[in-house]
This record gives sequence, structure tokens and C-alpha cells, in this order.
Amino acid sequence: MGIGEKNAETMITVFQLNETQIATMETLQGKLEIETKIIEEQIEKLLAEHPQSKEQDLIVMGDKYKALQHKLLQASYESDKTLLATFNTKQYNRYLELCNAAIRRPIRITPKVYKDSIAPK
Repeated sequence: MGIGEKNAETMITVFQLNETQIATMETLQGKLEIETKIIEEQIEKLLAEHPQSKEQDLIVMGDKYKALQHKLLQASYESDKTLLATFNTKQYNRYLELCNAAIRRPIRITPKVYKDSIAPK
């Protein structure tokens, strides 16, 4: 979904997020921004300070870099999953449609049922 990206207004509009969902998204964006910054600083330090004179040094550095990249992806995935867990059935179905159109594998969650939601006919 890309919570960490600058498309909050688009997400609010496309998924018709309610006030609670918007607050959740904003909290997740803040946490993800902090986590991303920390990991990016670790990457910068790795690239600047890790020995690179031997082939084995480069292999080790590459493995460490891949691990940090994985941490970035995992942080984004967890934020997306947390927001998706607040979606009702209609919002989640819209998300599935968009994933299909973009040929993306959706994150599986159980849509939330809100007391103020209108039951499908």
C-alpha cells in the first residue's frame, strides 16, 4: 500500500477511510518514518565503514546490506498490514481489486466489522 510514501490523501479518498483509520494511518506513518530513518542510517554507515578491499569483504557487506533492505521491506509490510486490519469488507475488497489490477500479491487479513457499517445486501 505504501503507507510510508507521500500519498496519504489518495489513500484516504480511494479507501474512504474514517477518522479512526486516518489517525491509525498517521501514527503508522510516523513510526515507519522513524524506523526507516534508523535503518537508512545503518545502511549509510555500512557503506561508509565496512571494509571493501577483499572479495570476501564485499560479499559480507552485500549480505549485511541485503539484511537491512529486508528490514526496510518488513517494516513497510507490517505498517501496511496494521492499517489493512482496520479495513471493513468493502475497503478490503477495493484493496484486492487494486492489487489484481496492478498484478500485486495482496496482504491477507480478516476485514473488520464496524458497528456503524452498513451490512451488504
